[in-house]
Amino acid sequence: MSTPERDWAAFVTDTDDGRAHMDLAVDGITCAACMYEIERGLQKLEGVEKARVNLSSHRLSVDWDQKKTNPSPIVDLLQKLGYKAYPFDPAQVKSRGDVAGKEILRALAVSGFAAMNIMLLSISVWSGNASDIDNETRAFFHWISALIALPTVAYSGRIFFRSAYMAVKTKRLNMDVPITIGVLLATGLSLWQTIQEAKHAYFDSAVMLLFFLLVGRYFDHLMRRKTRAFAENLATLKAESAAKILEDGTTLDVPLSKLTVGDRVLVRAGERISVDGRIAAGSSEVDQSLVTGETLLQFVAKGDLVYAGTMNADGVLEIEVTAAAKGTLLDEVNRLLETAMEGRSRYVHIADRASQLYAPVVHAAALLTLVGWIMLGMAWQPALVIAISVLIITCPCALGLAIPAVQVVASGLFFNERVLLNAGDAIERLAGVDTIVFDKTGTLTLPEASLSKDHGLSPEQLDLAGRLALSSSHPLSQAIARATGAQQILPDAKEVTGKGVEAIVDGTQVKLGSPAFCGVADAKLVQARDRQPDASFVAFQLGEADAHLLPVGQFMREGATETIQKLKDAGFSIEILSGDHAGAVKHAADVLGVDCWKAGLKPQDKINRIEELKAQGKNVLMVGDGLNDAPSLAAANVSISPVSAVHVSQAAADAVFLGDSLAPVMSALTISQKARGLMNQNLALSVIYNLIAVPFAVLGFVTPLVAALAMSGSSIIVTLNAVRLRMIAGTTTQPDQEA
Repeated sequence: MSTPERDWAAFVTDTDDGRAHMDLAVDGITCAACMYEIERGLQKLEGVEKARVNLSSHRLSVDWDQKKTNPSPIVDLLQKLGYKAYPFDPAQVKSRGDVAGKEILRALAVSGFAAMNIMLLSISVWSGNASDIDNETRAFFHWISALIALPTVAYSGRIFFRSAYMAVKTKRLNMDVPITIGVLLATGLSLWQTIQEAKHAYFDSAVMLLFFLLVGRYFDHLMRRKTRAFAENLATLKAESAAKILEDGTTLDVPLSKLTVGDRVLVRAGERISVDGRIAAGSSEVDQSLVTGETLLQFVAKGDLVYAGTMNADGVLEIEVTAAAKGTLLDEVNRLLETAMEGRSRYVHIADRASQLYAPVVHAAALLTLVGWIMLGMAWQPALVIAISVLIITCPCALGLAIPAVQVVASGLFFNERVLLNAGDAIERLAGVDTIVFDKTGTLTLPEASLSKDHGLSPEQLDLAGRLALSSSHPLSQAIARATGAQQILPDAKEVTGKGVEAIVDGTQVKLGSPAFCGVADAKLVQARDRQPDASFVAFQLGEADAHLLPVGQFMREGATETIQKLKDAGFSIEILSGDHAGAVKHAADVLGVDCWKAGLKPQDKINRIEELKAQGKNVLMVGDGLNDAPSLAAANVSISPVSAVHVSQAAADAVFLGDSLAPVMSALTISQKARGLMNQNLALSVIYNLIAVPFAVLGFVTPLVAALAMSGSSIIVTLNAVRLRMIAGTTTQPDQEA
């Protein structure tokens, strides 16, 4: 049934050149093959110019020519392919993912409980067959097993049955098709044999098969779950309204969508700027660190440009709008971020690559086994038993567990090293890194401004400075207040707008504020900036004495120098890409011993450099924290962000590290390289297992029960091999570039 165009028109974005764009959330995507099928299918539609699926978030982005098609054929084709589409909403995608996870977990619990009970009955039958069990007792046990197995298979197997049905319906194969055939054939044959009071039934095989498959499916679900709700997180930086200045001079709060180019808005001290524009009146200092990476507060006055998402530290600004609801720097960052994330979603997991040929090979082996034995004169029932054994013994339990089992163990090790994973395939991508790109502000340095230990004040003077700072809302004053631990403000302190704070203490005037406010000579300020180019300076003056310059800035993280040196010793290429000014970046690079650095970069500049490195064959790890880093975090092969990063950057990163130390970056690379080695080992074990087991099954030496036990054994082996990661990850303190 065709989907009415009006149902989707509200979710289509038009462009000036006659193109249209739509983002959809797609249910039913299970592996890379699904991604390719959707993209190839849509690109065959007339008018569709681009179709990209994000394998992690199941987000489909489609661009088309409005003169040639509309949303209806796109959604209809998805339905014909067996996929259900919804308008993309990050919150709803997360909600649907949580529902799917709970469904798998419930099915896993039911199959596990049933498998234990059926195995108890099966053990009684096996031992009885070897001794003196009578036919009536054996039949009774088989019927009890059937009563447990049939509802279990129906309930726990529906996850695989649905996927297999949609695959067959759309004339394609996936890994769930042989699983479904094997489970249903084993259950159906067992029921038939129970009715005939045969000696053997294989309910235990079917239920154990489901249990181990669901374990692998749940592991995979845990590792694929994402926290990339960047669309929601951008709202924390982007105000939804602004104070528009009317013709009579009054102000009125209006939605950003009601502002046009040339309108004027009022931004008070302490407010976040909601538009891109040029200052028409007023002056202030603006905190741009989250947007541009610039650490120092930027003095702005009439004629200067300011951007949405930055913070007005002090002073009142009138801004002439150049972009409001659309076209702002925030929107540009969002666009770059989405494009980069789509590009990174092209990465295909190791397990997905290994499983692409699995389904047709298994089907062919089982079918040829059945036909071959019948052609050799065997009755259909024993021939079917052998074919079922082939399906079960080749069932992808070991393959399904090979990667997730290692991921789960590695995740625990990452947690111990204060690293949290956002992406299931991050381990694989971290293991291939050879080049590391660091942002400076908030990444190599601490995220919050703090007072340098070289402030030169006595304890009594420091206490006075801290108490004065409590009376100011200026970010630098707040940093001083935090550093001193001041609790009580000076009772008669008063703030001089745009300059600082002053008070009278025991008849002596005390000042804290800008160097000019405290009478600091320009030459003295220049000398201080030469010594510490990455610091801002607040002046403190007691009475008529010369003022002290207090360095306030974002200083190096704990262990930054040692970590960078270890990474260089391990053979990694290191670069610093920052939006901060050249003096601060050069100072940081000199301290850390990094030769390659660039300053004053915009988000697109960082992406361009990363793409240049990738074009040279480099495998790039990006470590960053600011809003301007989010697109480059997504553009890199893999990325890590500190927990202090803005939400957008955390969401775009593959991993987040906790604490003030940079050492977890080193630990993440070490663990990942060891984990990738075990993943490859597990896949090799799975292949060897099949090469040995399949011939025995084809020749009829394996019953479905033995096949289920062999399949379970292979799953246990790859799981135990994964647990070895706990031992081998601790055998080295440096990443092995040859791992």
